[in-house]
Amino acid sequence: MQRYFVPAENWIDSQVIITGDDVHHISRVIRSRPGNKIICNHPNGDAAICRITDIGKDQIHTVISEWLEESSELPLDVTIAQGLPKSDKLEWVLQKGTELGAAAFIPVQADRSVVVWDHQKSEKKMNRYRKIIKEASEQSHRNKIPSIKPVTPLTELVKQSTDYNVKLFAYEEEAKTEVFQSFGMAVSKMGPGDRVFIVIGPEGGFSKQEAAVLKQHDFTPVRLGPRILRTETAALYALASISYHFEELRCT
Repeated sequence: MQRYFVPAENWIDSQVIITGDDVHHISRVIRSRPGNKIICNHPNGDAAICRITDIGKDQIHTVISEWLEESSELPLDVTIAQGLPKSDKLEWVLQKGTELGAAAFIPVQADRSVVVWDHQKSEKKMNRYRKIIKEASEQSHRNKIPSIKPVTPLTELVKQSTDYNVKLFAYEEEAKTEVFQSFGMAVSKMGPGDRVFIVIGPEGGFSKQEAAVLKQHDFTPVRLGPRILRTETAALYALASISYHFEELRCT
C-alpha cells in the first residue's frame, strides 16, 4: 500500500486531504480510484489507512479507515553530518541514509571538500534534497521524514552538537592504529533514546585541524572497520550497524 506524508493542516477530523505533487502521483502514476486505500502519515509520526472518496485536479479527499499501531523509526535519534562529497554522492547518502533510519542530515563544508557550495543555487538544491528524502521515507515506510539543514562549516557544526549525548566522528587515522575505538564498541555503549551525532568527512577525510576541533568539542574518533571506506559508504555503515544492534540483534 502506497504511503504519503500529509501536512498537519490537511488532517480535518476523520478526513485527510492530499495536495501538491502527491495528487499527480496518486491519480496519474498509480492510477488510484475512489474506494482505493492508501497510508497517510501525520507529521507527528502517526499513520492511518485512508480510503479515497474523491479525486480532483488539485486535491484528493480521503477518510480514515484505520489507525496503524506501528513505528519503523530507529529507537535512537541519529543525525548524520556529511562532509560535502563530489557529484551526486550526497543525494545517495540522503536517500540510503533515510532508508536506514537517520533522523536528520547536515551537509558540511569541510577543509578537503572538493565541492564548494553555491549559495545562489542553494534553495534549488535544498528543494531537490528534501524531495529525495520525502520519497525515500515513503518508499521505506518511515513514520517521519528526516530533516535536512543548510550546508554548515565545521566551526558552526560543533556548536549545534550540545544537545547530543553521543558524539562521534569517523577518522581514518583510527583505522591505522593498534589501539582504537571501533564503531561497534561505540554502538555497544549506546541505548534507546540516545541522541547520536555522527560526523563523516569528505573525500580525503578530515584535516588534522578539523580532527582537533572535533576532539575539543567532545567528539570521539572511531574506526569504521579495518578498511578505508568511501565517504558515501561511511554513513551507511554507521546506520546499518546501529540498526542491526538495536533492531535485529535484539529480536533474535
